[in-house]
Amino acid sequence: MNKRRIGAEYEQIAADYLTENGYQIVERNFRNRFGEIDIIAKDAEYLVFVEVKFRGSQSFGTPVEAVDFRKQRIITKVAWYYLLTHGGNEWTPCRFDVLAITGNTIRLYQNAFEAYHK
Repeated sequence: MNKRRIGAEYEQIAADYLTENGYQIVERNFRNRFGEIDIIAKDAEYLVFVEVKFRGSQSFGTPVEAVDFRKQRIITKVAWYYLLTHGGNEWTPCRFDVLAITGNTIRLYQNAFEAYHK
């Protein structure tokens, strides 16, 4: 099985988990020239940009550790573009979550990082 197919399977697991926990999925795999956001969802008044990370084990670190500063910067740029092109603005309440899957364990880190502003 290739990486893209495996990623799609875990993103579906993540989307199902988020839906079961009250999120409304707005968009999946939103891409632009800066990068990609796995899931964009609504959670109460928040527009949430969700990065999904999977690791079979923690031998090479946890999934949330893989969302390093460089990845956060990319996600933030894509999120700003999404807001600008979908009627949002700097006052739209947003948050950045990471949904980490390790083996059969799912953990949601709400507000996992702050938006990068440069």
